[in-house]
Amino acid sequence: MTFLAAAFIFILDRLTKVIAMSCLVHGQPVEVLRNIFRITLVLNTGTAFGLFKGKVAVFSGISVSVIVFIVVYILRNKKAGIILSLALGLILGGASGNLFDRIRFGYVIDFLDFGIWPVFNLADSAITTGVAILVLRLLWLRKVK
Repeated sequence: MTFLAAAFIFILDRLTKVIAMSCLVHGQPVEVLRNIFRITLVLNTGTAFGLFKGKVAVFSGISVSVIVFIVVYILRNKKAGIILSLALGLILGGASGNLFDRIRFGYVIDFLDFGIWPVFNLADSAITTGVAILVLRLLWLRKVK
């Protein structure tokens, strides 16, 4: 389940980024929902939300560490439940998608723009969703005990 979810996210992330790179002009927003949502191509050399620009090697190393940790964890814990497997798959797929960008281009391709939030991509959304699921799961397990 984990690797299937990761592969799905990675492929969908790559597909959306290829489309964004071929159809958009860097920094020129395309209005989708007036005053709510735009598609704006941003080439991000930092991390989430454009923080720590120019630290591609550092964030590539962090991504590799996260990917290795998740793969080793899943291989050692083959009976991880569906919720944990899904959460880790989302994080693994998102981290892999952004790592691919950093290695291939030296930046991460972002394009989803809600104006009140920094521009992001599908991989960022998957990572955030996976982490949120993990946190909720931990809180639930803590509450049950």
